[in-house]
Amino acid sequence: MKINFWIESIATFVYNKVFLSLLIFIIGFFTSYSQQTEKVDFININATVQPIFTEKKVKATATYTFKILKNCDSIYLDAPNIILLSTKNFNSEIKVISKNKKIWLFADFKLNKTYKISFSYEAIPKKALYFFKNQIWTQGQGKYTSNWLPSINDMNDKIWFHISYIIPSEKKMVANGVLKSITKKEKFSIWEYKMTNPISSYLVAFAVGDFSKKIIKSSSKIPIELYYPTNDSLYFETTYRYSEKIFNFLENEIGFKYPWANYKQVPLHDFMYAGMENTSATFFSDDFIVDSIGFNDRNYINVNAHELAHQWFGNLVTEQSSSDHWLHEGFASYFALLAEKEIFGEDYYYWELYQSAEQLRSLSEEGKGEALNDPQGSSITFYEKGAWALHILREKVGDKVFKKGIKNYLFKYQFQNVKIKDFLIEIELVYRMNLNDYENDWISQTEFQYEQVYISLMKSKFMRDYFNLLSLRPLSISSKIIDFEKALNSSNDFLGQEVVYQLQNEPISKTLPFYKKAFQTNNIKIRQAIALSMDKIPTELKTDYESLLNDKSYITQEIAFGNLCANFYTERPKYLNKIDKVIGFRDNNVRQFWLFMAIITKKYKPEKKDLYINELKQYSSSNYGYAVRKKAFEFIDYLNLWDHETIYNLINASQHHYWKFRASSRKILNKLLTNETFKKQIILLRNTLDDKSQNFLSKVLEEN
Repeated sequence: MKINFWIESIATFVYNKVFLSLLIFIIGFFTSYSQQTEKVDFININATVQPIFTEKKVKATATYTFKILKNCDSIYLDAPNIILLSTKNFNSEIKVISKNKKIWLFADFKLNKTYKISFSYEAIPKKALYFFKNQIWTQGQGKYTSNWLPSINDMNDKIWFHISYIIPSEKKMVANGVLKSITKKEKFSIWEYKMTNPISSYLVAFAVGDFSKKIIKSSSKIPIELYYPTNDSLYFETTYRYSEKIFNFLENEIGFKYPWANYKQVPLHDFMYAGMENTSATFFSDDFIVDSIGFNDRNYINVNAHELAHQWFGNLVTEQSSSDHWLHEGFASYFALLAEKEIFGEDYYYWELYQSAEQLRSLSEEGKGEALNDPQGSSITFYEKGAWALHILREKVGDKVFKKGIKNYLFKYQFQNVKIKDFLIEIELVYRMNLNDYENDWISQTEFQYEQVYISLMKSKFMRDYFNLLSLRPLSISSKIIDFEKALNSSNDFLGQEVVYQLQNEPISKTLPFYKKAFQTNNIKIRQAIALSMDKIPTELKTDYESLLNDKSYITQEIAFGNLCANFYTERPKYLNKIDKVIGFRDNNVRQFWLFMAIITKKYKPEKKDLYINELKQYSSSNYGYAVRKKAFEFIDYLNLWDHETIYNLINASQHHYWKFRASSRKILNKLLTNETFKKQIILLRNTLDDKSQNFLSKVLEEN
């Protein structure tokens, strides 16, 4: 609605008390907003939401109950791109207008009085709700739930949500809370979900798709619903391996009962993050759907544990501001690492700490260190430094104090918002000493405290052995024979890998026995280190190196295949035949590399070249995930296989919702536009595009 409409309306009701307030306020309300949570507490939202696949929009009705905390004449809901259709006013004095990405409610609101308003609306979200051929899903954090459900873009306002979703009858769905009922209609089903406690609006989520599920129960009898795309049933076990163990471990380790009625997990197509901890319903990337080989290199365990830990740290107890973000990500990272320690052992735990410490030390030495209470802090600060801060705190105060402090903190502040100081006070109360030095070193200090870190790492025998091995790098091979043999006999992944990396650039006459022994360990990670570090394959190790093609690792297979093809050109057909049925990870890494090699190897099955080229091209289409498409575009560009179909797919990719994939696609598109031949093809293609793509391409052409 236009602003002048409201000015005209005001003139009609100029003597009405409410609109006199509105007239005074209207001059400034569109540009100046007071702190919303100081004036109003939105208690609950009861909504019915219908996502429409074909139109990529939402039709909905929502009822809001709110309590006034301060006498005022206006409050608002965040509502970008929301079109109001009708309003039901339970309190006749409330007037409703939509302006400046908000829905404004005007009345003579009185302190401590509760009000209720309902309206119907449509939304065509530009973000936060994403439509695909077979799936719909939401992402609230960083995108805002208010794009599809008018709500509050402030995690300090916790609301009870009761939402029913109307979806096509053949689809299944996942959402926050308890599934109260499913009402089946001829073409649609209504799924009614209800939260049993209040949550911040950024954690509201739903996903619709062709899902199946299996239900397990935790030791504490919490139902854990594990969803998967129905056609990926063969990968269920490897995708969700250790899920029950992770849940039981974290609930016990945190010492506070899981705070929600159930827990659900669902992998999603083209999800832009590794995972998202929506309350009681974690969404994660379907890149983590893996087979038994893929599990060895790329599994869901860390993300699984990280997002589950957020159900306590972030969802149950929520930060007040971005200055307190450590209370979310640092805690989730630390407890996820503890879960991995439970599964993979203490050496793995210390290795991961060491790896992050090296990154943090490097940044600190470059003057790029950040404080944990810096609201503009980077991910590595909140996640990695945040985990280290908790590791150091636990060592300082001891296990008993640490666990008691964590439990007290969660109990005291459950369903509330907190600051870092609130957590530290709870630890201090149990510790009976102040933590001022700790707070200065680990919360407020930008410099990474590597001296404290090194002392902590040296408590691990494995790390002492590793540092000893590391100190041998400058020495000759002959002076470290005993240490190398000891490391390779230890069956420790990380020590064995370090031996392999120290063999690099040394004469094969001196390193051959150690390479042989490294191959014979049959350790996937040690053998992978050989693949990663050896570009030039000595003839003495050719047979051993060829055995890497059989390793249970898609990373090793891909690297070994490429190196063998480069080193022994005449034997490429043998290597191509060896792995011609291997697909690899979800991004088809091995298959796409295989197609590339098959296409450029002139004498390899020339009668099938067109088939190989067409298969590679089809991976650039929107039928595949962005990880598949990104690789396909890289190979297509290198081989100069651009045509009408692939350019069309590239234009589509250049508008993708995931910014990294969108950016890489646009970079290739801009490169093509510097070539007059391709530019003419792209201009001719413009008229075949939909309106959105035509507008996008017109802007790109103007820039080029």
